[in-house]
Amino acid sequence: MDKIAKLSLDIETFSGVDLKKCGLYKYAESSDFEILLLGYSVDGGEVRVIDLAGGEGIPHSILEALTDDDVQKWAFNSSFERICLSRYLRDMGINLDPFANNHHSANMLGKAKYLNPKSWRCSMVWSAYMGMPLSLEGAGTVLGLEKQKLTEGKELIRYFCSPCKPTAANGQRKRNRPEHAPDKWESFKAYNRRDVEAELSIQERLAKFPVPDNVWEEYAHDQEINDRGVALDMTLVQNAIKADNRSRTELIRLIKELTDLDNPNSVQQMKEWLADNGMETDSLGKKAVAELLKDAPEPLGKVLALRQQLAKSSVKKYQAMENAVCADGRARGMFQFYGANRTGRWAGRLIQMQNLPQNHLPDLEQARGLVHDGAFAALELLYDNIPDLLSQLIRTAFVPKDGHKLIVADFSAIEARVIAWLAGERWRNEVFATHGKIYEASASQMFNVPIEVVTKGSPLRQKGKIAELALGYGGSVGALKAMGALEMGLSEEELRPLVSAWRAANPNIVRFWWDVDRAAMTAVRDRTVTETHGIRFGYQSGMLFITLPSGRRLSYVKPRIGTNQFGSDCVTYEGIGGTKKWERIESYGPKFVENIVQATSRDILSYAMQTLRHCSIVMHIHDEVVIEADPRLSTEVLCQQMNRTPPWAEGLLLVADGFDCSFYKKD
Repeated sequence: MDKIAKLSLDIETFSGVDLKKCGLYKYAESSDFEILLLGYSVDGGEVRVIDLAGGEGIPHSILEALTDDDVQKWAFNSSFERICLSRYLRDMGINLDPFANNHHSANMLGKAKYLNPKSWRCSMVWSAYMGMPLSLEGAGTVLGLEKQKLTEGKELIRYFCSPCKPTAANGQRKRNRPEHAPDKWESFKAYNRRDVEAELSIQERLAKFPVPDNVWEEYAHDQEINDRGVALDMTLVQNAIKADNRSRTELIRLIKELTDLDNPNSVQQMKEWLADNGMETDSLGKKAVAELLKDAPEPLGKVLALRQQLAKSSVKKYQAMENAVCADGRARGMFQFYGANRTGRWAGRLIQMQNLPQNHLPDLEQARGLVHDGAFAALELLYDNIPDLLSQLIRTAFVPKDGHKLIVADFSAIEARVIAWLAGERWRNEVFATHGKIYEASASQMFNVPIEVVTKGSPLRQKGKIAELALGYGGSVGALKAMGALEMGLSEEELRPLVSAWRAANPNIVRFWWDVDRAAMTAVRDRTVTETHGIRFGYQSGMLFITLPSGRRLSYVKPRIGTNQFGSDCVTYEGIGGTKKWERIESYGPKFVENIVQATSRDILSYAMQTLRHCSIVMHIHDEVVIEADPRLSTEVLCQQMNRTPPWAEGLLLVADGFDCSFYKKD
């Protein structure tokens, strides 16, 4: 038989662990984990289905191909196949090539724990690269595939792949096997075959838009980071959950004492009680309660303050950690490559590291120690807001393995630097080349005052900061409000002049928005290629492609010229909108600029991560990397490495700062 070049795969599995709640790695670690079906195609040929649950075995040639890094393995969401097949092969006693996998920190008896991701390709990533949905069904629909994913699959997966409830009717069994429903099992095999066929059709349809090799290298690195995982301090996690339970019980008791309510958690009951006591409110959301607290009489103020504590959901992160942690104390699979497919940024999964609360406790280490040691009485004596304390300690649950430290390093003002570089806003580039105080410099430029006047606590700096955060992508008064301008003490009357002042101070950025708007519109209207600010816009086969300075492309599906709410022409395209559904989306210059800047910032982080591949990266969040390091590794040297500008970004000024810690935190 000729050597296999490409293997396309789809598997169906059983595990007692909830995949959505606990994640792939813990799912495949379960003692009752089993691969039921393996559908495969060799080099695009006929699809075969191996009924493993029915006693069939995987052919030797396929087993060899799985561990051969010269064979390309394809699947939709291929990390699922790779991790599950790793478990299957380990159980068979097959060595997963420890030499190819020496980048993994998690070794088992001298054997690699997971198949090397280097030779794996993912058609879900390909779909995302093309701006399409991250589901096989969704991608198939958008592409209009002849062989679509079979819709009855969900019911079959529920029947065969998860535990079932024991009943008298099913003989008290805890799972359904092929013999319990032979007809359904035949349908399940057809479903498995169709998934491979649909996946092959996607590859065929997208063949003229290949994913660049460097993006596949990034994907392999992403998989290494997900395989490595990050250590969790489970003593801290479990005691934080206990402390939260104690705190909630006490808060409910105090509120009941003040209100006589049966259920202080009930929004309806609380609204009625407030109304009976002379305070009408439509909402008990965070902002609404903060507003009510400003002039609430007692005991209403006390009740609202207690309810605010009760509503804090910090414990959910700790529960997510408890759900996701693997047998070796590490959480894996936290990052979704190309999860944000408009920019190619990563998305968070499971514990959702992209939105961890910040920590501002002056005595962070002491507070952490008390929770870790379960010193609940001391905790309650020293801190009057336990939910807020636990929220601030979430980051500290991530720790290095024994004998190591964490290095946390991030880029300073990365998006502000990128937009200034792309737009050629010279005064901003000079700020970044010297002192780097962009909020102060922005206020100085906007209000025509010396930068020395704009001090740390001054209202001018506050205005400079909010303008910088809200207005870079065409935002106006609404963006300032959404960023919390009114809560920061700015008045409604100040907002419009603030927008005008920022735009007047940044004429090249404003010009950049509308140059991009024109370029995108011209590319779509004339079905041509055009360029501005070193960024190329091209229409090809029903797609708008924006080529970034890095060479990576952003993709917009079925673009056309539409009319916006103001009656002007604009570019529209199909994508996942605010409703999380596939729909037609309206765009314009500043929005495209936001995509371009965030995507370029992502490419800079990715470039830095690739240059740090010899280090054990355990986390990365937006513009920050976290490395599990030998204590001798110099943080300063690591930051110098990150400061190196990619070869495609000449003239861009980068600054990375970092610090060492024995647990993760915001410096």
